[in-house]
Amino acid sequence: MNLQTLPGLFISHGSPMLAINPEQVGPALERLSLNLPKPEAIIIMSAHWESNALEVSTSARPETWHDFRGFPAELYDIRYPAPGNPELAEEILHLLANAGLSAHANSTRPRDHGVWMPLLHMYPDADIPVIEISLPMTMSAQEIYKIGQTLAPLRDKQILLIGSGSITHNLRELAWDGRAAAVPEWASTFRNFVVNKLTHQDFDAVLDWQNIPFVQRNHPTIEHFAPIFFAMGAGPRFSIVHSSFSMGSLGMDIYRFD
Repeated sequence: MNLQTLPGLFISHGSPMLAINPEQVGPALERLSLNLPKPEAIIIMSAHWESNALEVSTSARPETWHDFRGFPAELYDIRYPAPGNPELAEEILHLLANAGLSAHANSTRPRDHGVWMPLLHMYPDADIPVIEISLPMTMSAQEIYKIGQTLAPLRDKQILLIGSGSITHNLRELAWDGRAAAVPEWASTFRNFVVNKLTHQDFDAVLDWQNIPFVQRNHPTIEHFAPIFFAMGAGPRFSIVHSSFSMGSLGMDIYRFD
């Protein structure tokens, strides 16, 4: 059987509560996984592993890390025991080195919620090897994009590449009380600008993120937007898998790159 090549994905993972209150995005993630061939492995860059140098998790059995406070007790009982894959991790390190991207092995890093929370909805059996790579905050958007380009050939081996962050992420602006709030113009304008540029394959305009309208208001810090650069590197053909907002201005979009 000639299997479909897996895409790169950008997933807005939202609040940790997504694990127990999936809203619209949980079912969207489930449908997405059902529409893809089952991956041989998953490589994921999360907004919640910021680092100076680029790092790759080489652990065979990473722990599930509940890297948040003040949430319901049931959230802390969740485990996502998917294995790692040290051999694939070494291949990733080799590919990055050949591309002139210095990277380091990390055998102790647990999995943060930017990894296990979306995967709970996509692959609840936790039977697919998952390798997390860090988000190197010393790198430019173009360099993070190059990481995605460097690992893109692994898509032909049925390996799924994911950047896990959020299309908008200003926690101070959210309607935390749970009441429905209108999406503010500054959030929708930012999101629509990014989608328009990606649709027209103007990736340079997105990599030039400092000049996107309302970027500071949507991303007071850039770590939740930066994983999109990694996903963009996976392929030039952009499509929208899901689009919604939660708590007013928290964008929950999922994008696909083929």
